[in-house]
Amino acid sequence: MATRTQARESVVGLLYAYDLGNEAIAKHSDIIFEDKKIRNKQKDFAIQLFKGTIENLEAIDTQITEHLKQRAIDDVGKIEKAILRLSIYEILFSDLDKPVVINEAIELSKRLASDNAPRFVNGVLDSIERV
Repeated sequence: MATRTQARESVVGLLYAYDLGNEAIAKHSDIIFEDKKIRNKQKDFAIQLFKGTIENLEAIDTQITEHLKQRAIDDVGKIEKAILRLSIYEILFSDLDKPVVINEAIELSKRLASDNAPRFVNGVLDSIERV
């Protein structure tokens, strides 16, 4: 059985594809989740995260833009942006414990993104969480 971390990792992949212009990726999410063995409650969780993030993308990107210190949102790497979008959705629109969400984002950054990404992601999310 898949974990929530694995579900989040799959959602990051979907958000990455969406950001690259594959807006039809949602139609293939069932196949992707099945391939990663994300089923039942974890699949429902992943679908909710993906759909919620996409539905609130404008508000989420506004938060990213407001909390970036020295760069524009278009200068943020695609994987880092996907991790931020997912995590900000969870911080702003879910009842999940904020420190857990931030920790998950940092761990995803360590596995999926550049060496500097965990520190960057932590800084942005920490400033959003404090508001």
